[in-house]
Amino acid sequence: MHDRKLSITIPASVVSDTPHLREKTSKIGLIGRAAATFKIDEIIIYPDNPKTNQKQEIDLIGLLLSYMETPQYLRKRLFKLEPELQYAGILPPLRTAHHPLERMMKKLKLGEYREGVTLSKKLDGTLVDIGVEQTAMVLNKQLPIDKRITVKITRVDHQVEVETVNREEILEFWGYSVTKDEQSFGKILKRRNFDLTIATSRYGSLFSDVAEEISARWRKAKTVLVAFGAPNQGLHEMVRREGLDLKSIVDFVVNTIPSQGTETIRTEEALIASLAVLNAQLHH
Repeated sequence: MHDRKLSITIPASVVSDTPHLREKTSKIGLIGRAAATFKIDEIIIYPDNPKTNQKQEIDLIGLLLSYMETPQYLRKRLFKLEPELQYAGILPPLRTAHHPLERMMKKLKLGEYREGVTLSKKLDGTLVDIGVEQTAMVLNKQLPIDKRITVKITRVDHQVEVETVNREEILEFWGYSVTKDEQSFGKILKRRNFDLTIATSRYGSLFSDVAEEISARWRKAKTVLVAFGAPNQGLHEMVRREGLDLKSIVDFVVNTIPSQGTETIRTEEALIASLAVLNAQLHH
């Protein structure tokens, strides 16, 4: 199991300044890839504009990120043909461990983990599609149908047998989960109680000045949140509207792109830059 859970927050307005669905899809593709590259366990999408209902944006971001995270062989079964997925073909593949390219049953290895979807109940168990030419069987368990599950290969013979497992027991990175939150950033922080919270902001301390301190806290933390604002308003402005001061509700406010050359930094750019800096510091 991972020794810590790493979450990030993404504001709903990340897609607001992009009018066309194709460009919105492309932008979410960058975010999904960055999350997988830097082994993010959870992506929290939150509303950042109290003047408008952002449910549509939150649902779109959540749908595209979930679609990306689902292995290709399961997508047809788990997603309907929705208009929001019109440009899903341009989403880049994640190429993570839980997106295996191998589609042949005889190449399966005992002890290998795979994602599957339950197909039908039989007297002796439940049939599951695990992305090879023949269905696998979970013995002696009647599972709900059309549900995604994580399994471990226990037998490869004329019939593939698998057992259900908890994703937590898998040592390698096994994709991210998507949380669609309806509450503001300040309320999420209050409710979720992370061990370590890092907010990114152009008004924050230079990362190099607080890197050692963050490293010390990181080593002890079981749950970590790295928070991102929107291009048109940073986290400082967002929480000020809630009557809060950013520095007093998070552990660190850091600037990971000092002396930026552009007026604003897009959320997906901040995400890649900040996670790269944190990754280099915290895994050396």
